[in-house]
Amino acid sequence: MMAVGVFLMLMAGGVTISTTSQAFVTCGTVGLFLLLKGRKGRGVTCFLMMLSLLVSLRYMVWRLTTTLELHSPLQAALSLLLVAAELYALLTLCLSYFQMSWPLDRKPLPLPADTTDWPVVDVYVPSYNEELSLVRSTVLGALAIDWPADKLNVYILDDGRRKSFHAFAMEAGAGYIIRDQNNHAKAGNLNHALRVTEGEYVVIFDCDHIPTRGFLKKTIGWMMADPKLALLQTPHHFYSPDPFQRNLATGQNVPPEGNMFYGLVQDGNDFWDATFFCGSCAAIRRSAVLGIGGFATETVTEDAHTALKMQREGWHTAYLRQPLAAGLSTERLMLHIGQRVRWARGMLQIMRLDNPLLGSGLRWQQRLCYLSAMSHFLFAIPRLVFLASPLAFLFLGQNIIAASPFAILVYAFPHVFHSIGTLSRVEGRWRYSFWSEIYETTLALFLVRVTIMTLLNPRKGEFNVTDKGGLLQSEYFDLNAVYPNVILAVILALALVRGIGGMMWEYHDRLALQSFALNTLWVAVSLIIVLASIAVGRETRQIRHKPRVRATLPITLIDEHGQHYHAHTSDISLGGIAARLSTEHALPTQTRVTMLYHNEKDGIDVRIPAVILFSKPGQLHLQWSVDDLDVERQIVEFMFGRNDAWSNWGDFQPDRPVRSFLMVLRSIGGLFRRGQRLFRWQAPQEAPLAESEHVEEEKLEKKSLVLKPVRRSARHGATASLIVLLGLPAAIAPSLAQAPSRATPVATEQGATPVEPPPVNAPPPPSLPQPPGT
Repeated sequence: MMAVGVFLMLMAGGVTISTTSQAFVTCGTVGLFLLLKGRKGRGVTCFLMMLSLLVSLRYMVWRLTTTLELHSPLQAALSLLLVAAELYALLTLCLSYFQMSWPLDRKPLPLPADTTDWPVVDVYVPSYNEELSLVRSTVLGALAIDWPADKLNVYILDDGRRKSFHAFAMEAGAGYIIRDQNNHAKAGNLNHALRVTEGEYVVIFDCDHIPTRGFLKKTIGWMMADPKLALLQTPHHFYSPDPFQRNLATGQNVPPEGNMFYGLVQDGNDFWDATFFCGSCAAIRRSAVLGIGGFATETVTEDAHTALKMQREGWHTAYLRQPLAAGLSTERLMLHIGQRVRWARGMLQIMRLDNPLLGSGLRWQQRLCYLSAMSHFLFAIPRLVFLASPLAFLFLGQNIIAASPFAILVYAFPHVFHSIGTLSRVEGRWRYSFWSEIYETTLALFLVRVTIMTLLNPRKGEFNVTDKGGLLQSEYFDLNAVYPNVILAVILALALVRGIGGMMWEYHDRLALQSFALNTLWVAVSLIIVLASIAVGRETRQIRHKPRVRATLPITLIDEHGQHYHAHTSDISLGGIAARLSTEHALPTQTRVTMLYHNEKDGIDVRIPAVILFSKPGQLHLQWSVDDLDVERQIVEFMFGRNDAWSNWGDFQPDRPVRSFLMVLRSIGGLFRRGQRLFRWQAPQEAPLAESEHVEEEKLEKKSLVLKPVRRSARHGATASLIVLLGLPAAIAPSLAQAPSRATPVATEQGATPVEPPPVNAPPPPSLPQPPGT
């Protein structure tokens, strides 16, 4: 049926008719869309996708057969460049429709009732140069995952070899692994950990991704049910705003930039058994990774490349569209650009070094999903072509679309209308109309060089860690991040003036006036998109080290006199909460209280000491009093442990293109709001760090070290273990010398036999080939 539909669409798309007849076709297709757009159902959506492609195909056939004039080398080059960009856009539209045509919406699969049948899981938290304050919460959240204590091992993979991380692992009861070399960055770190741990499954969390307590219960069921399932990926949800949300005037009302991929694209990939590994928040079958020689090291996107290799070997991958962990977004636009540059380089490296369209092992549906992912990162040059094409007529007098404005209207308008309208229906609450253009324009001029260089030399480029957790004392305009677009905006503004002047004084006939009007409108739309991308560079002040999250949770406060007050939180953070009391009573500031929260469903019961910082009748702000690690653990569990903590991640209004365009216009207004300094080439000084944070980090010896985790049942005795491993005077060592138990941390050199035996029901891991240079 699909083949027949595609054949009929190609036949209808290639029919040549008069411009007047095409006008009637345009009215008919637009009317059909308006008739169907309010109807629900996946079948209607797929029909509208096919209608959109039919209209777009008719447009491209018309462009290729009627509108090309190649009278001079300059006109030929400009005309063919625009047509190539349009063909690229049509290809990506087809692939996007294919990926998003039928999201699978997989649900969690229950685990066996008998917990003795549950597998052993190793949780990896890799780190290189991140602050310990960032990693602590992730490790504590992972240690609190609801899973049998003897079947859960949490490891810090510290490529920075920092003594403070080692000490924290000892205190918290987590495992600690370092290696003697840092080759292959994150992928090498993970591969080393695979060789020295034994769990049947591996779960990876980036060091700022804090899991909910139910992460394993919602993911491992699928892994146990399907012995050929290599990977179950979950969304990367961020509880802090990304630069677009934070810096643009309407950003908080727009879905985060990553929501479309994790809310729609990955779910569509799952239908075609083409889910990508995203580097974090995923459960992985150890034998599947070992079977391909470990995590891929040939590209800087080791995650997607690893999934590709496993799929080539016949392994399945899956996606669960439920956020079960949350992390920090990139704080600044420049950091966001750097991260996306790495992603683009990595996907283009895969295209050149291990192209999914070639080789064996993949089905055609999987190849198309990978083609969509790879081709997306080629957008930089086509995006610039679309933005700058009207300059050919306004500055150079070159008409690169040889057609009357009426013909352009009846062919181009339905193409644009159906693309915007259908994508708006498909993407809905995950991505708003016109915002993809802003995201791409922000990156385009930085990616042009990367695109060309990676295609020419795919082995060039290194993995880089994205900085998280930064602070900013004052607002500033980051010209480093937007100066290419500022230059482009000036050129487009001059072209706009040129077009208006041409319409008023230079046209000689009606056709010339229409050409000036069409190109002037085009350059105005381009200028709006570029100005919106520039507005993202207006970095807002960031002095809150611990982002707040809106949440309404029932709590009880107990003051120093034992008086109980019932309240509900309005926002929570790792630093404190804001709450609304059930009465109009005002508690004195600086009063010490204890906050109680009980969640039987998720197994959370916490008592957290706090101090009242602000109070007025019915409202108060609390600051946590963190006296020890147990209090810190309870805070993490309270904020991140709830299984429904991030269930509202997609709670945005459905997209409406007109409203979305007005939001873009309002965001441009942020360029002109008053600030301390509008233009600044360098970022202002960051908010001052605590004095202790200025101390240079002490490093461990450069060698392989494996510290086994402490079982939860034995953590009350972890202090003694800490003293033993940090070293007591020889005089008292004999009194503490005992045979190591399963609960005792034991440091082992790489290659030595671990003191702690693997669980009885865990299969011995296959050997992993030693990567080059190790």
